[in-house]
This record gives sequence, C-alpha cells and structure tokens, in this order.
Amino acid sequence: MNNIDTLSVNSIRILAADAVQKAKSGHPGLPLGCAAVAYELWAKEMKHSPSNPDWPDRDRFILSGGHGSTLLYSLLHLFGYGLTKEDLAQFRQLDSLTPGHPEYRHTKGVEATTGPLGAGMAMAVGMAMAEEHLAAKFNKENFPVVDHYTYVLGGDGCMMEGISSEAFSLAGTLGLSKLIVFYDSNKISIEGSTDIAFTEDVKKRFEAFNFQTLVVEDGNNLEEIHAAIEEAKKDKERPTMIMVKTQIGYGCPAKQGKASAHGEPLGEENVKALKENLSWPSLEPFYVPDEVYANYKAIAAEKEKEEAAWNQMFNAYCEAYPEMKEAWDKEFNMDIAKDLIDDEEFWSFENKPEATRNLSGMVINRLKDKVPNLIGGAADLAPSTKTYMKDAGDFSKENRLGRNIHYGVRELAMAAIANGMTLHGMRGFASTFFVFSDYVKPMARLSALMRIPTTYVLTHDSIGVGEDGPTHEPIEQLAMFRAMPNFHVFRPADATETIAAWYSAVTSKETPTALVLTRQNLPQLANSSKEALKGAYVLEDSNKETPDAILIATGSEVSLAVEAREALLKEGIDVRVVSMPSMDVFEEQSAEYKESVLPKAVRKRVAVEALMDFGWGKYVGLDGATVTMTGFGASAPAATLFKKFGFTAENVVATVKSIL
Repeated sequence: MNNIDTLSVNSIRILAADAVQKAKSGHPGLPLGCAAVAYELWAKEMKHSPSNPDWPDRDRFILSGGHGSTLLYSLLHLFGYGLTKEDLAQFRQLDSLTPGHPEYRHTKGVEATTGPLGAGMAMAVGMAMAEEHLAAKFNKENFPVVDHYTYVLGGDGCMMEGISSEAFSLAGTLGLSKLIVFYDSNKISIEGSTDIAFTEDVKKRFEAFNFQTLVVEDGNNLEEIHAAIEEAKKDKERPTMIMVKTQIGYGCPAKQGKASAHGEPLGEENVKALKENLSWPSLEPFYVPDEVYANYKAIAAEKEKEEAAWNQMFNAYCEAYPEMKEAWDKEFNMDIAKDLIDDEEFWSFENKPEATRNLSGMVINRLKDKVPNLIGGAADLAPSTKTYMKDAGDFSKENRLGRNIHYGVRELAMAAIANGMTLHGMRGFASTFFVFSDYVKPMARLSALMRIPTTYVLTHDSIGVGEDGPTHEPIEQLAMFRAMPNFHVFRPADATETIAAWYSAVTSKETPTALVLTRQNLPQLANSSKEALKGAYVLEDSNKETPDAILIATGSEVSLAVEAREALLKEGIDVRVVSMPSMDVFEEQSAEYKESVLPKAVRKRVAVEALMDFGWGKYVGLDGATVTMTGFGASAPAATLFKKFGFTAENVVATVKSIL
C-alpha cells in the first residue's frame, strides 16, 4: 500500500471515529475494520459518479450493516457527494444528513435504508435481479446500456439473520453473477465472540447456495482485496461471497478485536491513541490532509469520465434504436399509469360474484401491458394469490426477461427483494396469504420508511379462509398494517374497489400499498365507484337529511352492511352505508370531504369487519359499536364461521338497534 492509499484509507477511519466520538453515540468498530475494503471498492473497482448519484448505470453499494453508517458517510464526504465536515460533525443529531443508520432519499448516495440486519443483503439481491432483467430487455450488441454490479457489505449479524439465507438461496439458484457480497468476518458480536452462538462454516453455507466463495486473509491488504474482486467478476455463472477477515476497531490499541469496539464511542483518549497508532498528522477532530482530498477528487474525476462515456454511448443507442429509447422512457416513467383513470376497458368487469383475489389477478394482467416495469410474484402461492402474469415469462437463470418471480417459501426475503427491485426503478410486488404478512411486515415497514411504492398482494383475508383454521385466518394483521405511517392498506369490497386499489398502487410514487383480498366470492355492488380512491365514500345513503345511524364496512362485510340496511328500513330505521376500503387514504382527504361522509352530527355508528376491532374506535366513537372479531378463528366452512362469529345481517341489525 503506497502512502497516499494508506492516508486515504485511514482518513475513513479517522472521520468515522471522530463522528462517533462527537455524537457520544454510534458504532466505530465496523468502519475501522472495513475501511480498506471500502476504499479499494469505491476508489478502484466501483462505477459511480459523485456529481450524479442517480446515474442509471452506476454500480450499487448497500451497507447492510447499517450501524456502521459512518463508513458510508465518510466515503460520501471524501468522494464529494455533498456531505460536509459539518454534516459529519452532526452525526446522529436532529435534522442532520447523517442519521444513525443510512436513510434512502435522505442522504445523497445512500441506495437503501439499512439497519435491520440482513435487510440490505436481501435488497441487494433484488437490485441484482433488476439489473439482469433490464440488461436482457435493453442491451443491444455494442450497446451494454445496463451493465453494472451490486455490492453489499455486512457482518456476522447479517449472516445470522434468516433473511440473508432466504435471499442468498434464491440468488444462487438464479445465478446472479453480478452480485458480490462482502462478509466482514471479525468474529465479534455485541455480546462477545461469535462462538457463543454462531459456529457454522459460513463459506460452506455459501457454497451450498451455489456461490463462488473467496477469502481475503488480511482485510487491510488492498492488493488482496483487489484480486478477490477481480476474481469475483470473472465468474459469469454464480454470485460471489468474499469473506474478508478483519479486526473490529482496527487501529485502536485498547479496543481492537474487542466487543466494546462495536457499539460505543472509543473515548477521547482512545481516539487520540488511534490517531497516534496510525501516525495521523493531526489530533484535530475531523482533520484530513489536503493531499488526501486531492486524491479523492482525482479519483472522482476519473469516475465521472465513465458516466460521460456511458452518456455518449446511450445517445448513440437512442439514435440507432429509437424504439428502445421509447421503451426506456416508458420503463422509468412513474406517471405512465395515470392515463388509466379514464380507460373504460381498464375499469370494466363482469357483473357476477367474484373473489377479490380473482379480480386482482384480472387487473394485474391488464396492468402488465400498461405498466412495463411491473414485476413480481408470490412466495410459492401464485395459483392461490392470482398474481401470475400470463405470457410474461418466468424470471430465471435461463430467462432474464421473465416478469414473474418465483420467490419460493421465503416471505421475508421476498418483501426485501421486491424493495430492491423498486429501488432500482421498477414496480416490484410481492404476494402471500394475509396471515403470513407477519413475515412480510419488517420489510414492508422499510418500504414505508424509504418512501418507495412496493405493492403487497395479501389474499385469504379473514375467517373466510374457513377450513384451514385459525393458523391461516388473519385477525390482528389489518390493524398492524393500518398502524404503519406512510402505508396504504386497501380492503376492497368488489371489482370497482379492487381496480381502484390497484390504480392507487401503481400511480403511487412514495407510498407502498397492501391489497387485502378475499378467497370467497363477493357480489358486485350497484353503487360502488371510483370514489374508493378517496379511501371511503357513501355507498348507500339514508333517505333522511340526517341518518339514524351509519354503518361502516370494508371488504366482504360491505355487502353484509347493505343487506342489514335493507332489513333496518323495513323496521323504520334509515341508515347510511359507508364503504371504507382504505382508512389510510381516507385520512388524507380534506376535512370537508371526511365530514361529508361521516358527519359529526351522526354519533350512532357501527363498524362491520371480520377482523380485530382495534383502530375502529376513532370512527364509531363512544356512542357506537363494532361487529368484529374478538379472538382467533376456527376450522369450518366459511359460511359456518361467519354465522358463528356474528357476521350476519340479523346481528348487524341487532347491533344497530342496541345503540339507538
């Protein structure tokens, strides 16, 4: 390692240690141990453009071990992505550009929000899948307009989390050769040596996943790191895992190789000792020599030449293939689906009872031709969740053009992989039974946090699942998803509302959507409308200026509420029926609209939904009631269960009368 490389690597360490020390909070261990890997990758191997972080053909780098965020922030500062020393000095402070874990959309150059260990590993798999798909779709001879790698760095914790095994099992099956995983193997976890809980041979595990596996014995040896990356790129059939043997807290005499280096500041004296041990030219906080800045600036200038060459090639490509330019623009046009609002064919349906999962399948197959970047699949359940796109092909090692993803029984990784594809500019969707959304939830939360429009198709939505019993009957899951900020949940009642839900999902730019769908057939409602796009609307109104009561229902219970209204009318009780397919979207409407649907003057309200009542209090108030689940379901035919648990017109009528 020459002197400027040594200084450049150590500058990452110093900035990271100073930022954590200034904040009196953070994780210095990973940045100190992995600085050489990061420098070699970013300076010598990775294709990126600091002046244009969104360059389409850049290599992607995801820091799966997001707690080591000062490693990434130091790189972004040194390479000129816009982070200043002042930003580094504000690490972990309110409203800074350097939060405790990297946040997508918040800091330029951050490709994904990471923190939950292993999540970045799975999102990287999704990005690598997107790269392969787009390359197959757009590349022409002499015009490799999509040709980049996905790199991801994580440690022992990422490898312990089950999500990484789920994702890498699929990555190996698919032969994602442009995925390169760096495993920071320092044998330390928060509680001490990894041997207390983690003794398997990770290298053999990756070999079983069908990865090429390489080992860097000295994580500070740039030549050895360089050779491993070059070797990784030679394998055109398999993804690669590079195990890099590092020392956590490298360079700090009192902390190196110890668990205490992981998640706490080094301490003033230890920071001083680190700088002295690394022969750093100054003890001043955040000091970086001018020659180091000059080195990074020169490297960045060379990197930007790569983008300039790509731009020149892309312009020639567009001239040679104008039809591909048009396809490219459609692929990455986030507004392309908006025209569907007035498309009569898109909103059409047969007037017959139908399960909303079937209707969703119908919509997906209309959308596949209208939204060319729609891609996704199910966790081994596509025939049941109706998420298979006809004539769109299956994404596989042999067919990168396929748009149907066979995720296997891997719900958690599936959701993260869908996020990765969405982060790469596609519209990823994932599907499973609603009850198994418990496995999906952590990555759906990241969708919401990153403000990306991943779509979740969640079928078999209630006790209507029937004979499969309580293990397969969701009860509390709807409340769980509704509780999440920046997340839209639709539980449609018929075809029009299902189409509206999908329209909302594929026109969203910053909010993920869950479609919660029935297994059983539902009738088409005479008065359902595109008003469903507002989250709730008056489906059947009272004949009185002020209704005697309001029935609010979702999904399969809306038709039940309509039936109950007719029975109440015969007894002289005149109620309004409100269909509320999406609480979240309804809450985004104006106060005037919400008042027009649920006037405050009408305090007698009953909510009807075959799931837990949690969350309905804000709509029914102290004078209202609910017809909802209070415990788990049971195993029996669906009709029997609805009757047993009180989802009948008679019970709804009795509940309304009880509050009048």
